[in-house]
Amino acid sequence: MAEPDDVITVRSSFACHELYSSPTLRRFVDGISAVMVERAYELAAVPGPETNVVLHTIDAHAPRPYRRKAAPTFVIAIAEMAESADDNAALLRIGYPLLVRALANMCVLVNDTPDGIAVRFVTLEQGTYGVGPGFADAELCERAFERIAPLASSRLVIANDIVTDLPSHLWNGDDQTRQMLEAGRALDNLDLLPAPFPLHEILAPRELRHVQLLYGIGGLSYGNVSVRYRGTDIDAVPDPAGPVYWMSASGVDKSDLRTIGGHILLVRGYDAAHDSMVLSVPPDVPVKRVSVDAIEHWMIYREHPDVGAILHVHGWIPGTVSTDVNYPCGTVNLAAAVAELVRDAPDPTRAVVGLRNHGLTITGSSLDEIFERVGAQITPRVPME
Repeated sequence: MAEPDDVITVRSSFACHELYSSPTLRRFVDGISAVMVERAYELAAVPGPETNVVLHTIDAHAPRPYRRKAAPTFVIAIAEMAESADDNAALLRIGYPLLVRALANMCVLVNDTPDGIAVRFVTLEQGTYGVGPGFADAELCERAFERIAPLASSRLVIANDIVTDLPSHLWNGDDQTRQMLEAGRALDNLDLLPAPFPLHEILAPRELRHVQLLYGIGGLSYGNVSVRYRGTDIDAVPDPAGPVYWMSASGVDKSDLRTIGGHILLVRGYDAAHDSMVLSVPPDVPVKRVSVDAIEHWMIYREHPDVGAILHVHGWIPGTVSTDVNYPCGTVNLAAAVAELVRDAPDPTRAVVGLRNHGLTITGSSLDEIFERVGAQITPRVPME
């Protein structure tokens, strides 16, 4: 069982938000819109809080953001390039700054060639891929939509339901959180990076705060750690059969996981009705969000009671089997895909599975056991496909 029956719902509305236009952009946006309407997406006259997907056309030389009214709205920034780029590093250098400046989940770069439109995709998780040239517009847009569809149908779970009811004997943590401190230092020593560019050098302070609010992204989000809570005095909510576990907060220094509520959160459950993770924290502590991967860890712990710890890193081990689709972080879709790979592993309690174009999720009996088993094998370069 990778997920509750009511976890995934299909999104069904989209809108266009045009800040810049050209004949090539118009051809592409009109073609994608036609495909989405054929696939039963409803085209809204103007984007609003309930819009699932926004096609946001921007000027590549002066990108401006689309500011959502709700975090679960996925924004696809679309810009025209003078030339097509196929080199991954070049695509990231061009597309990633546009993506973050537009406050988007995906950047689509298009250019017209003698052989038809070429489309290149850059995602928040650093994945890059392309479609065309060589296709008629209708077929190209069909193929491009297949790349966009996972984003358009994803369900984001980054909200936190924070309750100040953590028992006082846990305000300073326990043996499990002390293990997380040591694991965080080991994670820091891997010298991994959260993004191909330092976001604070790309975004103005206001835009950076908006990105952090929307995605729970921090400057030190190069991975996360969690351990199953071993006590018997905390009930899982709202599902009594669900797991309870400690997990690192989003955007904190992983080498100094000390403060309960600030650096480490106790996750008591997943509220599917509100797409939120339920957290128990001490009173009077400035609280951080839990990592965006909390829903993924919840699924794995729920299905595999013998999994005692999970490590997620933005690194790689050669030969690792990975997810088929580059789903966005923090979505139920990515969590379900990773949980399926863990389930199919020879030993789910000692699994190493890949997140396409993103990193690794590793299960074990403890964080110490995970690092002893595979820590030396992890490399900082994630293959892009």
